Amino acid sequence: MKITKVRVFVTCPTRNYVAVKIETDEPGLYGVGDATLNGRELAVASALQDHIAPLLIGRDPDRIEDIWQYLFRGSYWRGGPIQMTALAGIDLALWDIKGKRAGLPVYSLLGGRTRDGALAYSHAGGGEFSEVHESACALRERGFKVIRVQCAVPHAIGTYGVGGAAEAASATWGAGLGGSVGDGGPMPSVEANWEPANYLRVIPKMFDYLRQRMGDEIELFHDVHERLSPIQAARLAKELEPYRLFFLEDPLRPEHKESFRLVRHHSTTPIAMGELFHNKYECLPLITEQLIDYIRCDIGHIGGITEARKIAAIAEPYQVLTAWHGPGDVGPATHAANVHVDCAIPNFGVQEMVQFSEAVHEVFPGAPEFRDGYLFPSEKPGLGTDINEAAAAKYPYQRSYLPTVRRADGSVHDW
Repeated sequence: MKITKVRVFVTCPTRNYVAVKIETDEPGLYGVGDATLNGRELAVASALQDHIAPLLIGRDPDRIEDIWQYLFRGSYWRGGPIQMTALAGIDLALWDIKGKRAGLPVYSLLGGRTRDGALAYSHAGGGEFSEVHESACALRERGFKVIRVQCAVPHAIGTYGVGGAAEAASATWGAGLGGSVGDGGPMPSVEANWEPANYLRVIPKMFDYLRQRMGDEIELFHDVHERLSPIQAARLAKELEPYRLFFLEDPLRPEHKESFRLVRHHSTTPIAMGELFHNKYECLPLITEQLIDYIRCDIGHIGGITEARKIAAIAEPYQVLTAWHGPGDVGPATHAANVHVDCAIPNFGVQEMVQFSEAVHEVFPGAPEFRDGYLFPSEKPGLGTDINEAAAAKYPYQRSYLPTVRRADGSVHDW
């Protein structure tokens, strides 16, 4: 069996996605992967079309590990978000082919089920605490047992997770299952505002409000989005201890892993990190020193299933669980890959979930099924997802960028 063609699709059914279709010389046998990198979609598409695709023609698609190493190490210039997202698209398509050829779902190829379904969470948000509470209760009614909660912070206009009005509006997308800024459509190039003092005052008050009304049985947590300094993150984690968070997500910038020691030494609040990591090497110190409790890389940005299963295996003996990134800015194929891995590994923790729009389902049928708080992988051979090429052509690419955050003095801050 040989790869005969690698095709790349850039489409915008409510937001931009990059899909990869690998065709083989076996009639009707192909695989579909997702290679979406929010705000840099065309760069990934170019890497695939102009550089990677020509290298794959004539290769055996069954040799997934060899192809992964060839593309990662053989380029000499290794790593980074563009290359690893492109590699993930290829990797997912190859696993899809392998499953279809074997007549088995991908989770079966990974060793079979260790659980029936993957515990899922979604996002609740609002301008006022009462709106956050209402949003969280609506998710609980839909069956969610774990909920991420975000609220408006004074003067944080347009800032992800704390902008208030934008979160409340986007939370209505997907029948209440969307959540954060941008989950419902293309992001314009805008500037947002952020001051940590306001944020640090508000978030503990939000959790106090929610725990008084929702009790302790529902699992709640919060996304910092890498905006705090080490001492600020340590303070927040310590002040949130009484509210028993499921975890505190991404409290620090990914470049300064040693700073997690400060947070760990000052708080027992569980910590999750990894959304901006691109390979297993970036995860190592946080896992092996047990500075985090959940590793939450994006399978679509670390090179796919091949790298994800290695990261999970490294984390297992250190009692670190997985919480793969799963926002609306990665496509259904990546979400399917998340759940196939979730159901096969022993150290799964929780899975982020969004509900895609009808237009996304039209272009990319086969997203995982949500029932009573859990996500379930497709039983079809491969990943269970596909691409409707005619539908994809109806939704051309629309240029959009992530917002830029600035402090009150005008200086750039982490988004």
